[in-house]
Amino acid sequence: MSAEPVTIGLISISDRASSGIYEDKGIPALTSWLNGALKNPLNIVSRVIPDEQRLIEATLTEFADTHQCALIFTTGGTGPAPRDVTPEATLAVATRVMDGFGERMRQISLHFVSTAILSRQVAVIRGQCLIVNLPGQPKAIQETLEGCKDSGGKPIEVGIFAAIPYCVDLIGGPYVETNDNVISAFRPTSARR
Repeated sequence: MSAEPVTIGLISISDRASSGIYEDKGIPALTSWLNGALKNPLNIVSRVIPDEQRLIEATLTEFADTHQCALIFTTGGTGPAPRDVTPEATLAVATRVMDGFGERMRQISLHFVSTAILSRQVAVIRGQCLIVNLPGQPKAIQETLEGCKDSGGKPIEVGIFAAIPYCVDLIGGPYVETNDNVISAFRPTSARR
């Protein structure tokens, strides 16, 4: 049985990257990680936009409603600076808030940097789409999704992606299958295919 296709939205939120001052690294890092972590054929929809709340809200809405993404990841704009408005935009388009994701992301990041407590990342549901705010740096993106491992490769802290496929199941999205050598999806025994 082959895995069903999944549409995933990737939005990099950065004034400097959107204006060409520097090259965005978040979307390429996420695309590479997803291609290695998932067995499903992927339809990636992506965009680099500035830190403008209304534009972020419009892009999230377009990706969820028009492109019918099952999952959207944003990178950037989650700190305490005045122009960091990604969480506000994400919450504005939400039908439900998934507090556990933000808590878990900060918990994982604290293994690497003490400034993780400054992050305001959130995750929400809009219809049948899960939207998750991720960090902007490729290394931090991977750590957040996969978690922490000891020197032997054994997980110390499981990354947030372990819970994402089951969440997508519960909101009526496609069955997301992972490559266990990257991240193992958690599903109750009754929910497994």
